[in-house]
Amino acid sequence: MTKTEQAVKNMEALCTDNSHGYDQTNRWGPDYDCSSAVITAWQDAGVPVKASGASYTGNMYSVFLSCGFKDVTAQVNLATGAGLQRGDVLLNHRNHTAMYVGYGTLAQASQNEDGGTTGGQPGDQTGNEIRLRSYYNFPWDVVLRFVDSTPEPTPEPAPEPAGETCTVTAEYPVLRYDPTQKSVWVKNLQNFLIERGFDIGWMGADGYYGAATQGAVKKFQEDNKIPVTGVVDSVTWAKLISI
Repeated sequence: MTKTEQAVKNMEALCTDNSHGYDQTNRWGPDYDCSSAVITAWQDAGVPVKASGASYTGNMYSVFLSCGFKDVTAQVNLATGAGLQRGDVLLNHRNHTAMYVGYGTLAQASQNEDGGTTGGQPGDQTGNEIRLRSYYNFPWDVVLRFVDSTPEPTPEPAPEPAGETCTVTAEYPVLRYDPTQKSVWVKNLQNFLIERGFDIGWMGADGYYGAATQGAVKKFQEDNKIPVTGVVDSVTWAKLISI
């Protein structure tokens, strides 16, 4: 596994583990803020950005460059995200950073359960403090890409056509109706649906795949002319996160 892939998996793990929340005061674990999350993901993947002095968005750029990253901003359309690769670090020098994880999606630590930066409870109280979401331009100042000494990973496959047998990657599991089990992945699904204007019910992104969420998924599938099953498979995920 490349260091880039390990860093991405580290960041994805933060997004799917509610023991990690957002806090700018206690920010080096188990809670994180935007910069400490990205820095830690790379440090734990074997790229010594924290050990080399990266500590907040204002000094990440120079330290990351010294640790083997290159500035690839010119290769990326920041408005749309075109040209981004899995593992790219999106950086606004003053205010924010995130990691692109592929399929039109980024991972970020954004705010605590009260919509602030300090004073919340430990852990992710809402499922939104550290989360996956569709790409957006913060706006970003630069895009940084690590130059791995190991071979480049296989490019992302194109979304599979509707109606064919689908293989879902580990990053995007199959989700189906189950109102008894709470899941961070269901919260991520619900947040994507909300962002796209679909009604998931008055409970909001609560992590339970109930009737309202199933109805929203079916409406999304119908509107996008993919099989209306209520099951979130690879075809549905690919369409959902590419819009």
